[in-house]
Amino acid sequence: MTTHENDDDVLVFLDDDDLPASKHADENFWNILIVDDDEEIHSVTRLALSNVDVAGRPLRFLHAYSAHEALEFLQEYGNSLAIILLDVVMETDDAGLTLVRTMRREMRLEEPRIILRTGQPGYAPEESVIKDYDINDYKTKTELTRGRLLTTVIASIRSYRQIVTINQNRRGLRKVIESAANLLEEHSVRDYCEGVVTQISSLIGLDAAGLVCARAYSLLDRDDNGVYVLGAAGEYAQYINQRLEVMHDSVIIHNVIQCLLQKEHIFQPSFTVLYMSAAGHEAAVFIRSGHGIENVEKDLLQVFLSSVAVGYENARLFHELKLAAYRDSLTKLPNRNEFINMLDAMRDTSQSGENRVAALIDLSHFADINDGLGQEVGNQLLIAVATRLLSRLPPSVGKGRIGADVFGLIGLDQDVNPSVINDLFKVAFEAGDQLIQVNAAIGLTRVRDDQADGLTLIKQANIALNRAKKSASSNFEYYAADMEQHTYERLAMMRKLRTDFTARKLELWFQPQISLKDESVIGMEALLRWPEGNGNYISPAVFIPLAEYTGLIVDIGYWVLEEACRRLVELNKKGYEGLRMAVNISVPQFRDPDFVPLVKHIISQHGVEPAQLELEITESVAMDEPKIVVDSLTTLKNFGIRIAIDDFGTGFSSMSYLQSLPLDRLKVDRAFLKDVGHVKSSAFIADTIVTLAKRLGLETIAEGVENPEQVHYIRDLGCDEAQGFLYAKPMPFDQLLDYIANYQPLNIT
Repeated sequence: MTTHENDDDVLVFLDDDDLPASKHADENFWNILIVDDDEEIHSVTRLALSNVDVAGRPLRFLHAYSAHEALEFLQEYGNSLAIILLDVVMETDDAGLTLVRTMRREMRLEEPRIILRTGQPGYAPEESVIKDYDINDYKTKTELTRGRLLTTVIASIRSYRQIVTINQNRRGLRKVIESAANLLEEHSVRDYCEGVVTQISSLIGLDAAGLVCARAYSLLDRDDNGVYVLGAAGEYAQYINQRLEVMHDSVIIHNVIQCLLQKEHIFQPSFTVLYMSAAGHEAAVFIRSGHGIENVEKDLLQVFLSSVAVGYENARLFHELKLAAYRDSLTKLPNRNEFINMLDAMRDTSQSGENRVAALIDLSHFADINDGLGQEVGNQLLIAVATRLLSRLPPSVGKGRIGADVFGLIGLDQDVNPSVINDLFKVAFEAGDQLIQVNAAIGLTRVRDDQADGLTLIKQANIALNRAKKSASSNFEYYAADMEQHTYERLAMMRKLRTDFTARKLELWFQPQISLKDESVIGMEALLRWPEGNGNYISPAVFIPLAEYTGLIVDIGYWVLEEACRRLVELNKKGYEGLRMAVNISVPQFRDPDFVPLVKHIISQHGVEPAQLELEITESVAMDEPKIVVDSLTTLKNFGIRIAIDDFGTGFSSMSYLQSLPLDRLKVDRAFLKDVGHVKSSAFIADTIVTLAKRLGLETIAEGVENPEQVHYIRDLGCDEAQGFLYAKPMPFDQLLDYIANYQPLNIT
């Protein structure tokens, strides 16, 4: 070999044989794979690292003379290779780099450390190699003296050892987490215990090999009192679910039994047995350690065992969970599942002539009590209601808590009826220090001999309850078949609305808006239409509430904005610039946190002037979420969008709140124009609205204008604009284009 004058360490060639190789990872050696097409490099490396010991383990060398041979070693040894000393140039100029890419990206071998060596650095510049490839060191062969090579190898082994420990730790923890939820099943016990073994091994720096044992009555469905292997890793995995004696290992058998009897850990130089106990369940964890456990490691293991032992409590909780499936934990009443069973039993045991009733009781405004007085007071109120039901109603009446604030009753009609139930709520309830008066809505259904099962009965009572909650005249309803039919029809319409919207069957029509000053077309209102498919249209008064109830109105609203802006672009291109488009906005749209940015995005995306778009809100929308509405509208107003209140005068908004809204226009509702020509208060209200708007500096538009007399009236009041059947009905976009092109003022004087 060549000797360099500046090198302190001289490498000498020897021909002694390597240590015998094993196909599998061996904790007694560090596996070093040398990959180089030069035999001398193999010999020099082996000599330089001969008799080297790292952390009590010698090096074992494996030799590959091409990237192809190295690939075979990688497939056979995988992550048990600690270091790969890899040449760059072999069968090709970049054979080593290609092998690195295959190993890391395709084979997913992340643990072995790679030391790249090259005799021709020009083929692989150091900077780009370090940047683009997952390697740990890069050296030219001439600079790797024995001292430098030894330093690099020791540092790489330490890095490899840390990565292996981290990965074992992660894999063990993942098994613990994944199996904890299903610990009651036998295979989950196996996964859990294997995770415990792996994690403990990682904590004390060992390969995962060990087992967890416990007496049969603890966690396994066994009749005997023998000790069984619950889970194991490494060579002990074959004994899972078998008796400990099957292993024929006297050291393991004796020390596991001793650990369970003494109820304490056993620490020996070559093995460790850890005692684990929780909720009356005991287990022994045997780990073949190979060395003593340090005090710091003992403390760490104790903390770990305290944590993982909690998982064994699931076995004790199993029966409690079964009980919880049929019992409300707060009120101790039967829960919904048990109430349905009670309904089934009552139906089956009802005698002819008995009038039995099932009732659901919903506490009115319970959410407000929770929010205003706190959840603890809310819970105390629920307990107080349950206590009154138990104390005031006979034992023959079945009671249950069906939902958060819904109770159920089952019994004879004389015991379960609106009068009896309402009497229960006449006196306020004590909830802690609070005295709370509670009202209730009641849904009832009569139980007949030929009736369906308990699930159907509770559904019927719930339909009646929903009807009672909407009633303005009574707080109770009895179920009737037509209620269910109405509910089915409503649900069917909701499904059809969603389907038709997805299929883009909804249409956007437009009603022109006229200036009262010169009778010119100054804009239009976009109006949503839902065709039935037979030439008829479903009224917006019917489907808009359904869309709001299902939340679909948010998506529909964005589609309307998109379509309105698209039509404005078409109008602008045809020379009808400056027209504005009014679009209605609902409460759910304001509640959407993306509402404001999406409106801005839609306008900007279509290149529409913000002032061409006018958003209309009703008084009810404005009053529903005042702060959200004011903040959102202010932002949009600053962006350039116009704001109008629709149907003004029909709500109850205060003057101070009205002044806080960033408005441009008030829209006079059609209801205030119907009595024009007569001495009626509604016409006077129209006068008041227009006067108010002038004082606030707002423009006004009257809707529902149907005759010249109304035009004379609102124009005399000072109203600025009008829309209604006198000028045009709502129409599709192509008809709107014809209307604008052929429009002639009516010349109402």
